[in-house]
Amino acid sequence: MLGRALTGAVLCALFVVSAYRLRTLSVSGAIAAAFVGTFSIAASWSWGLVLLAFFASASALSKLGERRKADLTGSIVEKGGARDAIQVLANGGVYAAAALGEVMFPSSIWFAIGAGALAASCSDTWATEIGTLAGGDPISIISGRTIPVGTSGGISFAGSVAAIAGALFIAVVAALASWPVPFTAITVGGIVGAITDSVLGGSIQARRWCDLCAVSTERVVHVCGTKTRPAGGIAGFDNDAVNTICSAIGALVALLLS
Repeated sequence: MLGRALTGAVLCALFVVSAYRLRTLSVSGAIAAAFVGTFSIAASWSWGLVLLAFFASASALSKLGERRKADLTGSIVEKGGARDAIQVLANGGVYAAAALGEVMFPSSIWFAIGAGALAASCSDTWATEIGTLAGGDPISIISGRTIPVGTSGGISFAGSVAAIAGALFIAVVAALASWPVPFTAITVGGIVGAITDSVLGGSIQARRWCDLCAVSTERVVHVCGTKTRPAGGIAGFDNDAVNTICSAIGALVALLLS
């Protein structure tokens, strides 16, 4: 296990350096991703491969139509472009914890937790990337009203299809890796996690308002340079917190269904 972990650390370092150069990870994001990858490979090579499948797909989709997505969501989304450490851990932290659990106390429950967590993160990521690019004007999952592209809690047909596809993708990869987790449990866990993300994002996630532009945003300082003010939701409960809960819910549902 130690030898695999050391080999994994070297491979992860090479991979995250490439990701940094492609601007899909920031410096802090690359460091966090290296630790998550090393913990995963320490559990087994299959844990590393499942994580790689998620990260590669997320990175590829983030680069797809990158400039157009930035134009559509730049005034709303707080973080864009390269993912930082908090974003990496919000999406992969539960998975890394499950991998560590498998190392310390081997059990099939860790596979269910890891697969469900990653399926939820993948489902949400695919929905966001594809829905932003091809979904048109989304509607709020809470009010049913049309809202600007990039607003948390927004859903669209294209985004919903992508969410299902993302959960199925992880379920297929886990099945190919011979993980002892029911295919349906992973898929349902992923979809429920993504739905939870939208509900929390559209209800209690912190929202802000730019008085100069008279628009809702998640940014502390708007693109116009004006400092925004709180306009709803729970202070400090940002998109990273929502993503963490999304991943945890996916893990819990997959575990219960397993």
